[in-house]
Amino acid sequence: MTHPYEELGPEAFWKTAVAEPGPFGLSGLWSPKFPIRPRQKIVTAGSCFAQHIGRALADRGYGWIDCEPAPPFMQTEHARSHGYGVFSFRTGNIYTPAMLLQWLELAYEQRADSGEIWVKDDRFYDPLRPAIEPGGFETEAELWDARHETYAALRRAVETSDVFVFTLGLTERWRNSKTEVEYALCPGTVAGTFDPAQHVFVNSNTRQTQAALTDVIRLLRAKRPKLRILLTVSPVPLTATASGKHVLTATHYSKSVLRAVAGMTADRYPFVDYFPSYEIITHPVFRGMFFAPNMRSVVPEGVATVMKHFFADQIAAFPDLRELRVIPDKAQTTPVAEEDLRCEEVLLDAFAR
Repeated sequence: MTHPYEELGPEAFWKTAVAEPGPFGLSGLWSPKFPIRPRQKIVTAGSCFAQHIGRALADRGYGWIDCEPAPPFMQTEHARSHGYGVFSFRTGNIYTPAMLLQWLELAYEQRADSGEIWVKDDRFYDPLRPAIEPGGFETEAELWDARHETYAALRRAVETSDVFVFTLGLTERWRNSKTEVEYALCPGTVAGTFDPAQHVFVNSNTRQTQAALTDVIRLLRAKRPKLRILLTVSPVPLTATASGKHVLTATHYSKSVLRAVAGMTADRYPFVDYFPSYEIITHPVFRGMFFAPNMRSVVPEGVATVMKHFFADQIAAFPDLRELRVIPDKAQTTPVAEEDLRCEEVLLDAFAR
C-alpha cells in the first residue's frame, strides 16, 4: 500500500458512490450503531418531520409507543387536531433542544413552572404549546390538568422506552428574559401579547445548541440508563425568520448548526446515532424532486425514500432484522400526508404580507 486511498471501498468516492448509481441507486448512506427492533419501545419527538418516522415505524409493526392516547370518545382526526397520536406525548412540536430540555425539566420537577398562561377571547392557551387545543382551554384548571397529564406521559415515555428519536428542527426561538420560559411560538402570534421588554429572540449558535442537547441526553440517561438516542434533522425549511436575514439563508444557517451538532453528538456518545433524513431530502443529487412546488413541503415519495434507506441500512448492518419485518412495504406507501402533519410553525404563514 502506497497511501490510504488505495484501500478505500467504492462508497468513499463520489464517482462510484453517487455519480454512477444516481439518486435512486444510492445505498449505504447510514451505518447504524445499534439495531432498532420491532419488539423495542420507540419514542418520537421533535419537529414536523418526526411524525413521518413515527408513522413509518408503526406501520412496519415496530413498537412506536403513544404514552398519551386520546380519550376514547375522540375520533382519529379530531384527536390529531388536538395533538393526540402525533408524537409519543402531547407536547406538540418541539423544535429545539432547549425546548425539549425545558419539557423534561418541568416533567421531573427540576424547573419551577412559571405559572404563565395566555388569554385570548376569554379562552386560555398554554404558552408551551399554544396550538395544542384549537380555540384554547375553557378554564385555567383545565389547562393545568392537561399540562400535568403530559408531564406524566413524558415521564412514562422516557422511563419505559428503548429508543428515543428526536428530530431537530430550528435554531430560532423565543424566550422570556425574566422567567426564562422557552416558548413554542412567538407570543402574540397565536395568543398572548408580545412584550419587547421581556420577550427575547434567540438564534442559537452551535455552542448553545450543543449545550442544550448535552443536557437533554444527560437527563434522559439519568432516568433511563440504557436508553439509546437517534437524532435526525428536519429537511423542512423555515416558514419565517425573525433573524433579519433572508429566509433562505436563515434556513441554511439553522440547518447547518443542527446538522453539525447532531453529528458531533453522535460522534461523542456510543449510544447516540444520527440518521441522514436531512441529506436524503435536500442534497443536490436528488435535484429537489422530493419537495412540493412550494419548495418547502416534503412529498410522500420523499418520505418513502427516507424510510426505505432507514430500513435497508438497518438490515444491511443487522441481517437478522430481515426476518423481523412485520409489514414490509406499508411504510413506503402510507407516509403522513402533508395536510395531516401538525406543524405549529406553519401558523406564521398568516403574517406574510
